[in-house]
Amino acid sequence: MKRDAYLLFEEEQLNRGIPLDQAVHQLKQLKVETPSWGYSDQGTRFKVFQQEPSAHNPYHRIDDAAEVHRLTGLCPTVALHIPWDRTTDYGHLARYAQNQGVGIGSINPNLFQEEEYRFGSVCNSRPQVRKKAVEHLLECLNIARIVGSKEISLWLADGTNYPGQASMRKRMNWMYESLSEIYAQMTSSERLLIEYKMFEPAFYHTDLADWGMALHQANRLGERAQVLVDMGHHAQGTNIEHIVSFLLNEGKLGGFHFNGRKYADDDLITGSTNPYELFLIFHQILDALYDEEHPAVQRTAAHISYMIDQSHNIEEKIPAMLRSVLNVQTLYAKALLINRKRLAEAQEQQDVLTAENEVRRAFELDVRPLLAMVREEAGLPTDPFMAYATGSYREHVMNRQ
Repeated sequence: MKRDAYLLFEEEQLNRGIPLDQAVHQLKQLKVETPSWGYSDQGTRFKVFQQEPSAHNPYHRIDDAAEVHRLTGLCPTVALHIPWDRTTDYGHLARYAQNQGVGIGSINPNLFQEEEYRFGSVCNSRPQVRKKAVEHLLECLNIARIVGSKEISLWLADGTNYPGQASMRKRMNWMYESLSEIYAQMTSSERLLIEYKMFEPAFYHTDLADWGMALHQANRLGERAQVLVDMGHHAQGTNIEHIVSFLLNEGKLGGFHFNGRKYADDDLITGSTNPYELFLIFHQILDALYDEEHPAVQRTAAHISYMIDQSHNIEEKIPAMLRSVLNVQTLYAKALLINRKRLAEAQEQQDVLTAENEVRRAFELDVRPLLAMVREEAGLPTDPFMAYATGSYREHVMNRQ
């Protein structure tokens, strides 16, 4: 993108009172972690569709994550899922990632695929099963330290399918007892991010069914435990930006999983079905980030871990990841361009339509010139999606063993 096109964009926005330099600075700070499993074959409840370009081991997944970062400059870390990414030498894996230009991000334990977890993991009525789950959590904490990660990102599939199947209260206490064991082993620089999900695979009750339950567990554990919000884990019509704002105010919003949903936990490309929702979520986060009157809220907003968490079932993995990451960047840029001074004035005056218009106007802005210029200044392709389509890496992954 030519600089004169950017300058026209800049002049237009400055005339509206938007602090563009601040927006550019924040855009350059945005980082989005990609998940190793997003580069491998995945499927629905019915079938896993095989694709030739898919990654088959953690080294391939790191290669693909590094390519996404090379093209976008947005994705310096890749999340691991254990045991899906289990290897005999995690130190070697971390050094390999570093040589490819990325680091290892959050470590995600798997407490839902072992035969013993049929009736739950940390909420299981059998002490030996809970012990096995805790040992896996501690294994993941050790792996995190080997690879230089500071975050354990935890989602539990625990729940029941039928009334009377188990004691809900006992299961809640068993969960706290189990999580307390790993939390007690964590240092002051390490975080436990607790995710929640309304349903699936448990359909009568889920032990961590919503943000309130996750927040309760995080509060009981301590300040190094925070809530992770997944965009697909809510009932239809849920105001996710309200949840985000509440958790920010409580200092407990630790992480975010980006995806898209239409009916349930669809795990579609983020921003593909409801981009306005993601834009409004970023609006709340930036509202906290710029709140100089509440430095604790600012600190929480500044330390949110952003990550893609999607299942690319029918689309190619790397282009789907690129589209997801670029959608995040685009909607973040739009939210940055909200004229917050004018918005605050309209809110103070209780001018409903002017306030709404300030938010909507930013969403309707074409930020492509801005993003192209930011990428150009960073030495990146101005159109990363097309750069992959016309590049040589796809041929490489088609031929790897």
